[in-house]
Amino acid sequence: MKSLIIIILLSFSFTALAQVTEKGKIKIEELPGVVIKRVGTDFSVYIPDNNPDQRVKMVEEKFIAYDLGKDAEGYEEYLVVMEAKNGSLTATYNENGKLVRVVENFKNVRLPSEVIYSIYRTYPGYSIVNDSFLYTQEDGDVIKKQYNVKIKKDKEVVKLLVRPNGEILKAK
Repeated sequence: MKSLIIIILLSFSFTALAQVTEKGKIKIEELPGVVIKRVGTDFSVYIPDNNPDQRVKMVEEKFIAYDLGKDAEGYEEYLVVMEAKNGSLTATYNENGKLVRVVENFKNVRLPSEVIYSIYRTYPGYSIVNDSFLYTQEDGDVIKKQYNVKIKKDKEVVKLLVRPNGEILKAK
């Protein structure tokens, strides 16, 4: 009887988590910045990306859990590189141990639905050949967040620069 009640409660909680907008798309919330640690009066802030690719999320979670400890003492800058099969996350800390810069570069990631819809709506008949994701952050501010996508139709190849919301910035 207890297990039946628990299953019913869990099914209600999962259905409550799904939010659909009037267009039928899932509402995506931006993630807040994560304060990794406090360094004196400064804070090391990392704003994780809301990327749908689980491999990217795993690297970001490992980075958030990483403890710099006393490794950075005595150096002007300290570089942390976390690699995965499809890319890497590189973080730079200053001499005080404050996070200064993060660069994430991943290839062949799962694209957000907004990016896919935008590409297929703008370029019907094309197919996505390959893609890469570039994310740069400095001092807690997102500098660059974009997808480089190569699409092909017959023998014509187009390279696109697309924001995560689906806005196509450049086509070559």
